[in-house]
Amino acid sequence: MNLALPILVPALPALGAAAGLATGKRFPGLARPLAVLPVAVSAVLAVVVAVQLGTGQSLDAATRLTPTGGPDISLALHLDGFSVLISLLVGLVATLVQIYSTAYLKDDPRYPSYAALVSLFTAAMFLVVYSGDLIVLLVGWEIMGICSYFLIGHHWETEDARSASLKAFLVTKLGDVPFVFGIFALGADAGSFRVTDVLAAATEGRLGHPTLIALLLLGGVAGKSAQFPLHTWLPDAMAGPTPVSALIHAATMVAAGIYLVARLMPVFLLSAAALVVLAVMAAVTMVGSALCALAQDDLKRVLAYSTVGQLGYMAGALASGDRDSAVFYLVGHGVFKALLFLTAGVVIHAAHTNSISAMSRMPGLRKRVPDAYWAMGIGLVALMGLPPFTGFFSKESVFTAAEHAAHGEALTRGVGPASAVPEAAGWIVLVTACLTALLTAAYSTRMWLVAFHGRAAGEPAAAEAAAAPAAGAPYSPEIDEADPATAEPAAMRWPLWVLAVPAMGFGLLGLRDDWLPSLLDGGSLRPTVTTSVLGTGLALAGILIAYAAWRTAGARQAARPAAEGAPADPGRLLLGPVYRFAQHGFGVDRLYSALFVRPTAAAARLVNFLDREVVETYVRGAGTGANALGWLVRRAQNGNAQAYLNALLAGAVLLAVLVAVGS
Repeated sequence: MNLALPILVPALPALGAAAGLATGKRFPGLARPLAVLPVAVSAVLAVVVAVQLGTGQSLDAATRLTPTGGPDISLALHLDGFSVLISLLVGLVATLVQIYSTAYLKDDPRYPSYAALVSLFTAAMFLVVYSGDLIVLLVGWEIMGICSYFLIGHHWETEDARSASLKAFLVTKLGDVPFVFGIFALGADAGSFRVTDVLAAATEGRLGHPTLIALLLLGGVAGKSAQFPLHTWLPDAMAGPTPVSALIHAATMVAAGIYLVARLMPVFLLSAAALVVLAVMAAVTMVGSALCALAQDDLKRVLAYSTVGQLGYMAGALASGDRDSAVFYLVGHGVFKALLFLTAGVVIHAAHTNSISAMSRMPGLRKRVPDAYWAMGIGLVALMGLPPFTGFFSKESVFTAAEHAAHGEALTRGVGPASAVPEAAGWIVLVTACLTALLTAAYSTRMWLVAFHGRAAGEPAAAEAAAAPAAGAPYSPEIDEADPATAEPAAMRWPLWVLAVPAMGFGLLGLRDDWLPSLLDGGSLRPTVTTSVLGTGLALAGILIAYAAWRTAGARQAARPAAEGAPADPGRLLLGPVYRFAQHGFGVDRLYSALFVRPTAAAARLVNFLDREVVETYVRGAGTGANALGWLVRRAQNGNAQAYLNALLAGAVLLAVLVAVGS
């Protein structure tokens, strides 16, 4: 293979970003071509690289960047089935996001800088995926962090965007601190930062501190992939433009943590404690985020909590020792979650609101956005995991992995011994994954019914007019001021159907061992009868429960006067007393505020007081003393010779008296 091709994959978006930032203000007409073309060409090259590499092959190439006195830092490529598969996802989603953004942000004055940052974001993820050196991977990892800060805060005029961008940056950096130490410890134990050398050292058992290393790395994974307890930044990140949400949730940022664990799976298999920690982290994340999604009114926050939970599925598969099912789920989820966010952008563009309860009172919303209506339906069915959509196959692969791990037969697929995975990790993942499957179907059905079929069981139509946004509603930077009755632009419509195709059919690639499994570790990804019946049955039960709650809530609303309160929420009916807690993320943000934010703010105020009232007082006192001494000296130097002689005489007399007394 010509090494120029894989090098160009991350290089082209980076060059496009530099060109966009350099020419955006002077030549705004170049912003769109510079946004779309480099990323699109990079996506095509990623396909070429995947085809040339083939199945069951790998490519390693490196050149030393700098000697360090210890493990060298190399500019290295490490390509195998995992990296090329995820690069295809990154290229596809990033290209469609850039095309979609040309219409979604067509009147945004800061579009050139936005598009350049999206390209740089894409280049950083490509660098993480293709890198064969952990230090170079860390560079891409951190570039994604700063890009997310700027993109989430794109609408910096609003307080929500400013606080969300800062929160995302700080929370992910909190996880990156142990992550950096984990990389250093891993390089020191393996004697190299090269991925191939690290994997060889792990396979041969030459790592001296595998548990410590794995736990430190999990800190960064929890931050980037929004796992408990560092998950709180992701729902708030919805303050950014919707295409950015699609990119972050589908193909970059959150995917990086899962990919890293999959890439370094032999390291994690050396530590049973780390796998149990990962399983518990995934379990709490899955169930907690699904409950929160069931209580949200904001369309994007429902999808955000959904992403957190689905990432928990992937982390659970990794805790069960099966990286094939985790990456299978990662790619499938990336496709249908990008589809869901882009359709959400179309709906918001038409409805001029993010509130699903407000959408429920807009007559004919689904007729104004028919493409988004059907595409979102496809995405939600895939999310619920109903056959034959992609989510069914990827979800069943996770169930199968957890089931085998629970019985001491983990599907490590030759990466490590099956006995390395504790049975407890498998049981934790299996039980919570089943509960999450039920909740996922419930919140997906609730969102679909409330947003597009809001008048359940004869709810009064008079409420629609009261809740519909006024024609002169104030401008929100998140929503384009287009006529709500206008159909979505072509640039926002056809990317939905491009994503809908793999959302329906990608999972079928796992049915034959010589298709997708041959690109990974080679094990079977076919669902088993037991997990298929269990998973599908739970999803159908969740749909029926949510539908019954929606009908009941609609009937209760119909019995009340039209002007009395907001539409009844089936989520409130299902969650009961838990609803309020779930709506506010079970108070995790409030807890962090009490434990960390307020003490830090109080310490800052104390430091400010000490600096101003103590340190500056001494500084001012020193200056005042010098001024007083100068004043005295100036008073003594008055130019009167007689006064000088009198002072001299007085001094001489004083000295004489002192000498006499002393003798």
